[in-house]
Amino acid sequence: MYVVVNGGGKVASYLARTLLERNHTVALIEKRQEVVDKLSNELPGNPLIIQGDGCDASYQEDAGVGRADVFVAATGDDDDNLVSCQLAKTAFGVPRAVSRVNNPKNERIFNALGIEAISSTTIISRMIEEETTIGDIRTLISLRRGNMAIVEIELPLDRCVVCGKKVVDLKLPGDCILVALVRGEEVVTVHGDTELAPGDVVIAFTKVEHEAKLKKALTGV
Repeated sequence: MYVVVNGGGKVASYLARTLLERNHTVALIEKRQEVVDKLSNELPGNPLIIQGDGCDASYQEDAGVGRADVFVAATGDDDDNLVSCQLAKTAFGVPRAVSRVNNPKNERIFNALGIEAISSTTIISRMIEEETTIGDIRTLISLRRGNMAIVEIELPLDRCVVCGKKVVDLKLPGDCILVALVRGEEVVTVHGDTELAPGDVVIAFTKVEHEAKLKKALTGV
Protein backbone atom coordinates (compact mmCIF):
# COMPACT_ATOMS: atom_id res chain seq x y z
CA MET A 1 0.00 0.00 0.00
CA TYR A 2 1.25 3.49 -0.86
CA VAL A 3 0.54 6.13 1.80
CA VAL A 4 1.41 9.83 1.65
CA VAL A 5 1.63 11.60 5.01
CA ASN A 6 1.47 15.38 5.31
CA GLY A 7 3.43 16.44 8.38
CA GLY A 8 6.64 15.52 10.14
CA GLY A 9 5.87 15.96 13.82
CA LYS A 10 5.58 13.26 16.45
CA VAL A 11 2.22 11.95 15.24
CA ALA A 12 3.23 11.89 11.57
CA SER A 13 6.66 10.36 12.19
CA TYR A 14 5.28 7.68 14.51
CA LEU A 15 2.63 6.78 11.96
CA ALA A 16 5.18 6.68 9.14
CA ARG A 17 7.48 4.44 11.15
CA THR A 18 4.61 2.08 12.00
CA LEU A 19 3.58 1.76 8.35
CA LEU A 20 7.16 1.33 7.13
CA GLU A 21 7.78 -1.43 9.66
CA ARG A 22 4.68 -3.16 8.25
CA ASN A 23 6.25 -3.04 4.78
CA HIS A 24 4.05 -0.31 3.31
CA THR A 25 5.49 2.36 1.03
CA VAL A 26 5.39 5.81 2.61
CA ALA A 27 6.15 9.34 1.45
CA LEU A 28 6.11 12.39 3.71
CA ILE A 29 5.66 16.11 3.04
CA GLU A 30 7.13 18.42 5.68
CA LYS A 31 7.74 22.19 5.61
CA ARG A 32 10.72 22.42 7.97
CA GLN A 33 14.10 21.48 6.51
CA GLU A 34 15.54 20.57 9.91
CA VAL A 35 12.67 18.13 10.48
CA VAL A 36 13.18 16.64 7.01
CA ASP A 37 16.85 16.06 7.83
CA LYS A 38 15.95 14.49 11.17
CA LEU A 39 13.37 12.14 9.63
CA SER A 40 15.79 11.15 6.86
CA ASN A 41 18.22 9.92 9.49
CA GLU A 42 15.67 8.26 11.77
CA LEU A 43 13.03 6.56 9.62
CA PRO A 44 13.72 3.04 8.33
CA GLY A 45 13.63 2.05 4.68
CA ASN A 46 14.76 5.37 3.17
CA PRO A 47 11.25 6.74 2.47
CA LEU A 48 10.64 9.66 0.11
CA ILE A 49 10.52 12.89 2.14
CA ILE A 50 9.54 16.09 0.35
CA GLN A 51 10.47 19.45 1.87
CA GLY A 52 7.52 21.71 1.17
CA ASP A 53 3.93 22.69 1.91
CA GLY A 54 1.46 19.81 1.81
CA CYS A 55 -1.29 22.28 0.89
CA ASP A 56 0.52 23.02 -2.39
CA ALA A 57 -0.40 20.85 -5.39
CA SER A 58 3.17 20.82 -6.73
CA TYR A 59 4.52 19.20 -3.56
CA GLN A 60 1.67 16.69 -3.46
CA GLU A 61 2.51 15.82 -7.05
CA ASP A 62 6.18 15.35 -6.14
CA ALA A 63 5.11 13.00 -3.32
CA GLY A 64 3.06 10.89 -5.73
CA VAL A 65 -0.38 11.58 -4.28
CA GLY A 66 -1.88 10.73 -7.67
CA ARG A 67 -0.90 7.08 -7.23
CA ALA A 68 -1.40 6.87 -3.47
CA ASP A 69 -3.90 4.52 -1.86
CA VAL A 70 -4.28 6.74 1.21
CA PHE A 71 -3.48 10.37 2.00
CA VAL A 72 -3.03 11.18 5.69
CA ALA A 73 -2.94 14.73 7.03
CA ALA A 74 -1.22 14.57 10.42
CA THR A 75 -0.13 18.13 11.19
CA GLY A 76 -1.12 20.03 14.31
CA ASP A 77 -3.17 22.53 12.29
CA ASP A 78 -6.74 21.52 11.41
CA ASP A 79 -6.97 24.14 8.65
CA ASP A 80 -3.87 22.78 6.91
CA ASN A 81 -5.13 19.23 7.34
CA LEU A 82 -8.48 20.09 5.79
CA VAL A 83 -6.98 21.93 2.82
CA SER A 84 -4.39 19.24 2.08
CA CYS A 85 -6.98 16.46 2.24
CA GLN A 86 -9.37 18.35 -0.02
CA LEU A 87 -6.54 18.96 -2.49
CA ALA A 88 -5.57 15.28 -2.47
CA LYS A 89 -9.18 14.26 -3.13
CA THR A 90 -10.15 16.84 -5.75
CA ALA A 91 -6.89 17.40 -7.65
CA PHE A 92 -5.41 13.92 -7.46
CA GLY A 93 -8.41 11.67 -6.82
CA VAL A 94 -6.88 9.84 -3.86
CA PRO A 95 -9.25 6.99 -2.86
CA ARG A 96 -9.03 7.68 0.90
CA ALA A 97 -8.22 10.82 2.81
CA VAL A 98 -7.64 10.42 6.55
CA SER A 99 -6.97 13.36 8.84
CA ARG A 100 -5.81 14.04 12.35
CA VAL A 101 -8.27 16.42 13.99
CA ASN A 102 -6.91 18.46 16.87
CA ASN A 103 -10.21 20.12 17.80
CA PRO A 104 -13.04 17.55 18.15
CA LYS A 105 -15.53 20.25 17.15
CA ASN A 106 -14.11 20.11 13.63
CA GLU A 107 -14.76 16.39 13.11
CA ARG A 108 -18.22 16.97 11.65
CA ILE A 109 -16.82 19.32 8.99
CA PHE A 110 -14.18 16.82 7.91
CA ASN A 111 -16.65 13.94 7.79
CA ALA A 112 -19.14 16.00 5.78
CA LEU A 113 -16.44 16.51 3.14
CA GLY A 114 -15.71 12.80 2.92
CA ILE A 115 -12.53 12.94 4.99
CA GLU A 116 -12.09 10.30 7.69
CA ALA A 117 -11.48 12.46 10.74
CA ILE A 118 -9.78 10.96 13.77
CA SER A 119 -7.77 12.23 16.70
CA SER A 120 -5.38 9.40 17.48
CA THR A 121 -2.46 7.99 15.50
CA THR A 122 -3.32 4.62 17.01
CA ILE A 123 -6.72 4.72 15.32
CA ILE A 124 -5.21 5.98 12.07
CA SER A 125 -2.99 2.90 11.92
CA ARG A 126 -5.97 0.64 12.60
CA MET A 127 -8.17 2.33 10.00
CA ILE A 128 -5.53 2.04 7.30
CA GLU A 129 -4.73 -1.60 7.91
CA GLU A 130 -7.69 -3.08 9.86
CA GLU A 131 -5.40 -5.91 10.87
CA THR A 132 -7.11 -8.82 12.59
CA THR A 133 -4.83 -10.97 14.74
CA ILE A 134 -6.82 -13.59 16.66
CA GLY A 135 -10.57 -13.99 16.24
CA ASP A 136 -12.32 -10.87 17.46
CA ILE A 137 -9.12 -9.34 18.82
CA ARG A 138 -7.75 -6.58 16.63
CA THR A 139 -4.24 -5.38 17.27
CA LEU A 140 -4.27 -1.60 17.35
CA ILE A 141 -0.53 -1.10 17.68
CA SER A 142 2.28 -3.66 17.84
CA LEU A 143 5.07 -2.36 20.04
CA ARG A 144 8.01 -4.25 18.65
CA ARG A 145 10.30 -3.49 21.56
CA GLY A 146 9.19 -5.80 24.33
CA ASN A 147 6.75 -7.68 22.08
CA MET A 148 3.76 -5.80 23.50
CA ALA A 149 0.49 -4.84 21.83
CA ILE A 150 -2.61 -2.79 22.46
CA VAL A 151 -5.71 -4.82 21.58
CA GLU A 152 -9.46 -4.49 21.74
CA ILE A 153 -11.91 -7.27 22.64
CA GLU A 154 -15.69 -6.95 22.48
CA LEU A 155 -17.53 -8.71 25.31
CA PRO A 156 -20.46 -10.89 24.18
CA LEU A 157 -24.02 -9.73 24.75
CA ASP A 158 -25.10 -13.20 25.92
CA ARG A 159 -23.40 -15.52 28.40
CA CYS A 160 -20.71 -13.00 29.28
CA VAL A 161 -18.42 -14.73 31.77
CA VAL A 162 -16.93 -11.54 33.22
CA CYS A 163 -19.89 -9.16 33.07
CA GLY A 164 -20.91 -7.84 36.48
CA LYS A 165 -17.44 -8.56 37.85
CA LYS A 166 -14.99 -5.92 39.02
CA VAL A 167 -11.71 -5.62 37.16
CA VAL A 168 -9.76 -6.26 40.36
CA ASP A 169 -11.41 -9.69 40.63
CA LEU A 170 -10.57 -10.85 37.10
CA LYS A 171 -8.00 -13.59 36.53
CA LEU A 172 -5.95 -12.22 33.65
CA PRO A 173 -2.69 -13.46 32.10
CA GLY A 174 0.50 -11.92 33.42
CA ASP A 175 1.50 -8.49 32.10
CA CYS A 176 -2.07 -7.75 30.91
CA ILE A 177 -3.47 -4.33 31.79
CA LEU A 178 -7.01 -3.19 31.01
CA VAL A 179 -6.70 0.44 29.91
CA ALA A 180 -10.21 1.59 28.95
CA LEU A 181 -13.71 0.51 27.97
CA VAL A 182 -15.77 1.76 25.06
CA ARG A 183 -19.37 1.57 26.28
CA GLY A 184 -21.80 2.84 23.69
CA GLU A 185 -20.66 6.37 22.88
CA GLU A 186 -18.70 6.70 26.13
CA VAL A 187 -15.05 5.94 26.85
CA VAL A 188 -14.59 4.71 30.43
CA THR A 189 -11.23 4.76 32.21
CA VAL A 190 -10.67 1.42 33.94
CA HIS A 191 -10.12 1.24 37.71
CA GLY A 192 -10.04 -1.74 40.04
CA ASP A 193 -13.70 -1.31 40.97
CA THR A 194 -14.91 -0.87 37.37
CA GLU A 195 -17.58 -3.44 36.51
CA LEU A 196 -17.72 -4.93 33.02
CA ALA A 197 -20.98 -5.03 31.05
CA PRO A 198 -22.24 -6.94 27.99
CA GLY A 199 -21.15 -5.29 24.75
CA ASP A 200 -18.25 -3.41 26.34
CA VAL A 201 -15.21 -3.06 24.09
CA VAL A 202 -12.18 -3.65 26.29
CA ILE A 203 -8.92 -1.90 25.37
CA ALA A 204 -5.98 -3.79 26.88
CA PHE A 205 -2.18 -3.74 26.93
CA THR A 206 -0.66 -7.21 26.75
CA LYS A 207 2.21 -9.31 25.50
CA VAL A 208 1.54 -10.58 21.99
CA GLU A 209 1.83 -14.21 23.09
CA HIS A 210 -0.88 -13.64 25.72
CA GLU A 211 -3.53 -12.32 23.30
CA ALA A 212 -5.33 -15.65 22.97
CA LYS A 213 -5.29 -16.21 26.76
CA LEU A 214 -6.65 -12.72 27.32
CA LYS A 215 -9.49 -13.31 24.89
CA LYS A 216 -10.40 -16.56 26.64
CA ALA A 217 -10.27 -14.91 30.07
CA LEU A 218 -12.66 -12.18 28.97
CA THR A 219 -14.99 -14.04 26.59
CA GLY A 220 -14.67 -17.69 27.61
CA VAL A 221 -13.86 -18.63 24.02
